[in-house]
Amino acid sequence: MPAVIYTVLRLALFAVATTALWFIGMRSWLAPIGGMFVAWALSYVLLARQGRAAAAWVEQRSAARAGTRRRTAADEDASYEDAIVDAAAPHDDQAPTDEQAADEHAPAERAPDEQVAGSARDDETRA
Repeated sequence: MPAVIYTVLRLALFAVATTALWFIGMRSWLAPIGGMFVAWALSYVLLARQGRAAAAWVEQRSAARAGTRRRTAADEDASYEDAIVDAAAPHDDQAPTDEQAADEHAPAERAPDEQVAGSARDDETRA
């Protein structure tokens, strides 16, 4: 409820500031814009306590709702993918040897007569 009180007080400051600017002589579309800036500055100074109370209330509600969040399809997918990655990852007691790690990163060997696009041999056959 502090957030509602803070919002109502800020709107009241805006109305008072816009009305004051209107009566001072700013009778155009600039009065509400000027009132907005004046109300912002005044609320920063005059409503600091209410603003902190509203922020604390919103934070408390957010923390209370964090534990009751429904699981979505994206959450289910992420859990499934995590389980697959965990199952496929080597465990600490099954760490790959240096030779196995080198084999995983080595380029695949090709047969000598295998054609590679863009190679010199490919260019010779086209000419």
